Amino acid sequence: MKPVQPQRISGGSPWEDVVGYSRAVRVGQIIHVAGTTATLHGEVQCVGDAAGQTRVILNIIQAALERLGGRMEDVVRTRIYVTDIRQWEAIGRAHGEVFAQIRPAASMVQVAALIDPEHLVEIEAEAILPLPSMDSSP
Repeated sequence: MKPVQPQRISGGSPWEDVVGYSRAVRVGQIIHVAGTTATLHGEVQCVGDAAGQTRVILNIIQAALERLGGRMEDVVRTRIYVTDIRQWEAIGRAHGEVFAQIRPAASMVQVAALIDPEHLVEIEAEAILPLPSMDSSP
């Protein structure tokens, strides 16, 4: 059996080359999305608004999944890192706007800090794409 080659995409961050990571990696039917913050074109979005940052992050994750052939409905796991656990409900509600029906396994953990002091939330996601249907017709 031929090994499956990983498919990698960039998010355009200058840190990807320095740190040595990809925005997302697909191996077979599995997509891993790296820790994602609410940063677009080098600018932190929704400064001071944890729910707003969560929405921006989920949009970035969705775009990465779609570039690799996935959808938000394929997400089976999210990990949410927050700098202030007292914001859990606002962050959780924003997460629920996308995942209320999908219901991936999820964790929310408070961390001491994220890479930029304006980042309030960082999210990782894992998706498993459905296997292609097998057409049994001749």
